Amino acid sequence: MLILIAVLFTVFLIIGMPVAFALALASVPVFILTGAMPPTVVIQKMVTATQSFPLLAVPFFILAGNLMNVTGITFRLVKFARLLTGWMAGGLAQVSIVLSFMMGGISGSAVADASMEARLLGPSMIKQGYSKASTAAVLAFGSVITATIPPSIGLILFGFVNEVSIGRLFLAGILPGIFLTIVLMITSWFVAHKNGYKPDLPTVPSAKELWSSFSESIWALAFPVILIVGFRFGLFTATEAGAFLVFYALCVGFFVYRELDWKKLYEAVTGSVSDLGMVMLLIIMAAVLGYAMTIERAPQQITEFVTTLTENPVLILTLVVAVLVISGMFLEGAANILLVTPIVMPVLVNAGYDPVHMGILIVTLINFGGLTPPVGVIMFTVCGILDVKTGAYTRASIPFFIAMAVFFILMAAVPSLTLLLPNALM
Repeated sequence: MLILIAVLFTVFLIIGMPVAFALALASVPVFILTGAMPPTVVIQKMVTATQSFPLLAVPFFILAGNLMNVTGITFRLVKFARLLTGWMAGGLAQVSIVLSFMMGGISGSAVADASMEARLLGPSMIKQGYSKASTAAVLAFGSVITATIPPSIGLILFGFVNEVSIGRLFLAGILPGIFLTIVLMITSWFVAHKNGYKPDLPTVPSAKELWSSFSESIWALAFPVILIVGFRFGLFTATEAGAFLVFYALCVGFFVYRELDWKKLYEAVTGSVSDLGMVMLLIIMAAVLGYAMTIERAPQQITEFVTTLTENPVLILTLVVAVLVISGMFLEGAANILLVTPIVMPVLVNAGYDPVHMGILIVTLINFGGLTPPVGVIMFTVCGILDVKTGAYTRASIPFFIAMAVFFILMAAVPSLTLLLPNALM
């Protein structure tokens, strides 16, 4: 039955069916052929999937991110990132990476970050002499940083599906996010020197200029700090933090920057409803497939199958990494988290790995899959906006693929990189 589900799901994707409906329809044989449960249970499971207090964090953080984007925050962060790194070799490439790090605390989505930066910085980079392929590669890979920095939507979904503390996941993503930013900046520096990409600024900015820009951006930069302080002192849960940050974003927009009006508020709300509709549809449909797999004991069977192949934890993790990267090539990140992680997590926990450590690794790996051919979502988003062919993008991405491989090896081999903050603060 599990093989039949996998075959049906693959066929539905090949014929172009939306992922959400492919998830639900692939599970139909379990309910019809086995008679394990009446078909009406399917509807009940779809409704039950939405009745979750932790899941309320998703709409709150999506709305907060969209509110921050219409208040002038993005423009101020670009200015600050440019002053910080624009004087380095490959200036605008460095700016895009630092901006992704700072935007991680606002957008919460790698695809949203890649799309925004491709429109915002892409034309300027190409005008300054960057090839289209190199521009696409830098912007796409930088967006993965967003997947680790709180409030990452991927981490919220992972914590919800796998019953892992969202607060600990948020704290665990900070150091890997900083480390990944440094790795990508070093890689961009080498690429810039090899290709002769010049700095965006002629000189290093003065301390006065930096302080002025920092002061303008402080309300955005304080966004993730509020989360950390709140979780550390037990002021709120992840859901309550989302509600507070919506209120925070409204105050910044109306009373601090005074750039938020009713028209922009309407745009932010309607955009949030659209984003949330896509995520919730995936959650509802994935709940049906998840229940079907529970009936068929999929996690237990897969765990038993993997342990018959090997009991070596390193080899087990290597197998899971391969599965996640391959699935990331074909499925959007949220669908991957909802579909694949409930299957692989029991295998990893049984092998002795910490769920929080694995959560950061898995969510980052899934987003990395979106950078790779043949149908990586992030890759297609950036290449579509900048009109870049997949082959050229892939060739330009080779240095970044190598850098990401080093990052993942170190992240898997050194759990303290991920667990230091959550163990110290929670």
